[in-house]
Amino acid sequence: MLLCDLHVHTTYSDGTLPLPKVVDLFGRAGHDVIAITDHIVNRDNTLGRIAHAAGRSLTPESWKRYSAHLYEEAERAWRTYGMLVIPGAELTRNTLNRDTSVHVLALGLDEFLSADGDPFEMLREIRRRGAVSVACHPHETSELFSNTWYLWNRRPALGDLVDLWEVANRWEIFPVVSRETLPYCASSDFHRPEHLWAWKTLVSAERTVPAVLEALRRGTGIAIQRLHPDVAAASA
Repeated sequence: MLLCDLHVHTTYSDGTLPLPKVVDLFGRAGHDVIAITDHIVNRDNTLGRIAHAAGRSLTPESWKRYSAHLYEEAERAWRTYGMLVIPGAELTRNTLNRDTSVHVLALGLDEFLSADGDPFEMLREIRRRGAVSVACHPHETSELFSNTWYLWNRRPALGDLVDLWEVANRWEIFPVVSRETLPYCASSDFHRPEHLWAWKTLVSAERTVPAVLEALRRGTGIAIQRLHPDVAAASA
């Protein structure tokens, strides 16, 4: 099975490490697949505009640099570590009410997609573009802007618009996700080096981006685990 981290941030949004250092960190720790998912924050409310003013979001302009850089680093990651790099984004809509806040990963996204407007339409657009959608920290309670319950509270109406739900994010596990037998994955929500040791997804798939995305879309052959520092050190 392939060791995957599907939720990784860089200095293109609010991560602390630039993209090349992120690739080297995960490659040396023995990962087979990572997805770079920097934030695309909505602009149609005050919190979103504050995030943009602070430089914590991709824009249509910065997406061009981001996309080109991802392509370059994906080639280097494959040559150097045999590691796949999946392009993506975290579509981010923050509000002061957890019932109206939503974060969704779009894995395999190859063009900019706005986080403004109706989240249901955003999910439909992710599907139309052939990307895989993941509901981020859908039942989080420990951090203010991770209280993203919009999708969780509407799961009966969503149908199959969400491909996967994070059953674990960073150090947290959400038993309610597993109890509902929803298709799930686990991710580090990487922002800082110490997050490397957080939750991961194991995927049964060939080592190609299309094969990994298809396995995630099916939601089968998936397991989760934590990576211990000693394991990573041994593979470096």
